[in-house]
Amino acid sequence: MPLPDDYLIYPHRKNGFDNPHYAWDPADRRDRIALKDGTKSIATIIIPVEFFPLNPPAAPFKHPGAMKTPYPDLRHFTVRDYGNRVGIYRLMRELATRELKATFAVNAEIARRYPSLVVAIKQAGHEIAAHGVSTANIHHDGLSEAEENALIAEARTAFPKAKTWMSPARNESYRTLNLLTDAGFEICLDWEADQRPLPFKTDTSPVWTLPHYGELGDFKLLIDRSQSEEEWAAQIIETARYHVDRFDQEGASAFAFTMTPYVLGQPFRIKAVREVLDALAEMDGLSIATAAGSCAAFQEAGS
Repeated sequence: MPLPDDYLIYPHRKNGFDNPHYAWDPADRRDRIALKDGTKSIATIIIPVEFFPLNPPAAPFKHPGAMKTPYPDLRHFTVRDYGNRVGIYRLMRELATRELKATFAVNAEIARRYPSLVVAIKQAGHEIAAHGVSTANIHHDGLSEAEENALIAEARTAFPKAKTWMSPARNESYRTLNLLTDAGFEICLDWEADQRPLPFKTDTSPVWTLPHYGELGDFKLLIDRSQSEEEWAAQIIETARYHVDRFDQEGASAFAFTMTPYVLGQPFRIKAVREVLDALAEMDGLSIATAAGSCAAFQEAGS
């Protein structure tokens, strides 16, 4: 029996993506963007400052950095705690030496437990992004709207002036972006859809999304993939160099990568941190800015 004539007709088929947030705009057919100060590419350093409970819930999934062994997993818990007590200050010193500013994505639980750490970050002139409540409070579509709103409200209360948001484990529900705009957030670090910041459409005002490359994450490369510190450094530097070198063909670009305190704040990795920071700071055509600074530059250029 032959198929009916309308079997292969799908009225909703079109160029684009299965989400309403950004348009079909591939890099090979769009106008180049030039930033007003002549910068060819902007790098953003994101430092996640997270609280990991000893007995995290398994639903919807455990955060990638969550405890690994049976309760009480004191070994992994204390490594994470080391990052917030020791490692983060090492990273802050390296940034201060080079007069560089980063975006510190901070859990609300960290603000409650370690207020002096938040004060130190602010006094150093870094941007603070709200990073949800804790690594145990992951946003996903199994939450009700009221439950997710409560999590965002708790983070907003902890960081009333923050413009930037990063979800725990960078996971969202289908409603997260709309709820973030309702709470007054303007920038999101969960997505990596492009090589320049994009204004994502929501039901109200746009949310700017800075490309935050998971493939450059220090936890991903050094812990999950067991790469060396030298390999991590080479990949960060090569990414920046490639973006700068492609400016004439592709226009201005931006990217973000993480430097996790309990990972890169270890003494044997500081040499690699210094190599990366020095290389980025000295690279012609590249600037280092916070997430808010990077998105503002592209917004001003008409991205």
